Amino acid sequence: MKKVAIIGAGITGLSAAFYLSKHSDLEIDLFEKDDRAGGKIRTHQKDGYTIELGPESYLARKTIMTELAEEICMGEDLVRNSTGQSYIYSNNKLSALPKGAVLGVPTELVPFLTTDLVSVSGKLSAGLDLFRKPVPLYTDVSVGRFFRRRLGDDVLENMIEPLLSGIYATNIDELSLMSTFPYFKDREEKYGSLIKGAIAEKPASSGKPAAGKTGQFLQFRNGLQSFIDRLLEVNIDNGVNAHFANDVEAITKNGEMYTMQVNGGMKEYDHIIITTPHFQYKRWFEDLPLEYFKHMEATSVATVVMAFDQDQVKNDIDGTGFVVSRRMDTAITACTWTSKKWKHSTPSGKALLRAYVGRPGDFIVHEKSDEEIVNLARRDLDKIMDLEGDPEFTIVTRMIRSMPQYKVGHKSRVDAIRKYMTEHYPGVILTGASHHGVGLPDCVSQAKAAVESIIK
Repeated sequence: MKKVAIIGAGITGLSAAFYLSKHSDLEIDLFEKDDRAGGKIRTHQKDGYTIELGPESYLARKTIMTELAEEICMGEDLVRNSTGQSYIYSNNKLSALPKGAVLGVPTELVPFLTTDLVSVSGKLSAGLDLFRKPVPLYTDVSVGRFFRRRLGDDVLENMIEPLLSGIYATNIDELSLMSTFPYFKDREEKYGSLIKGAIAEKPASSGKPAAGKTGQFLQFRNGLQSFIDRLLEVNIDNGVNAHFANDVEAITKNGEMYTMQVNGGMKEYDHIIITTPHFQYKRWFEDLPLEYFKHMEATSVATVVMAFDQDQVKNDIDGTGFVVSRRMDTAITACTWTSKKWKHSTPSGKALLRAYVGRPGDFIVHEKSDEEIVNLARRDLDKIMDLEGDPEFTIVTRMIRSMPQYKVGHKSRVDAIRKYMTEHYPGVILTGASHHGVGLPDCVSQAKAAVESIIK
């Protein structure tokens, strides 16, 4: 019987364990340095609140997460977010994202022409996208450079950048296009224009009234932690050996096998799947061409949850929250009106806000106390919203180096490292958010691909 070790019990590691456990001819050990499963996923439940302290949800169109939930009998626990307008804080005010905009790319003429997010000259510059010819790409470029050429500075900085920075927490002018949004380049090539491509690929209207719309995101009625707990439970029932508070100290190649030193003891494996962040696993492979990962940055972010009585929050806007243009002098980068977006999250009569703090290059999350971070978030929210009195409670969650930065050239460097691993460490697979995709479904997809490569 072949033995497989999985290092890391976040969503990638737990998903890999589940897919491996379908094969009865494998002995599977799951190791986690912490004393709990889930990694960045944490749900706080108390007094009728269900509050996500880490990732909030996942994109429904990335169906692999839903398929996994159904496989572990949690499909009926899935809930979809309430719909509402998204807003952008720019020019010192909240402005609605123009109707029909797809990640900031306009698809409808009148909403774009009437938005106050973009100047008249900015709208004219964006319109030239309809006539600009595609430029061949022989190497990776930044998302900022690509969109500036197609749509101009105003659309990039006041519509596209605020929306994308919440996903990757990387400077838009350093963020790799081919590692994050290669399909925009594909659209440009296919249709000759980003706007034409977005219009052509926009889902057709169902003809239903607006009230029949459904949200783009999915969650679990008892929080993402309930999904993690169930996935761990199924893994254990399927024979996976889960080891918590177990630190992997070294990995040594021993012929066709690998010896792992764990908490001072030695264990041998045929295959190892490593799902930890790059800055943790690089210590195990001193000979690897890991120069990129040695210097690859990861942004630290924090979330600030504030709970109020409903009458303290004067918010009659039909929306789910807002993101902040980097032209604005704020510590927060976004805010979710959680009680509006997720009805199950908040008791009746209460209002829940969740602000996000942490930009590439700043040190607020590292240097400020919880109280100072709350005060900074409240200062910014008071500029943007009408809040009265102190919150019932606040929760600050710091996620240190939690957002890997996919800078220009990321994909080719990761591919080169994986090729080296295949040649020099066959059977050891590096995967997870540091490599290809930071979203929860992306991590599940990577886990499934890792397992399939082992089974082959």
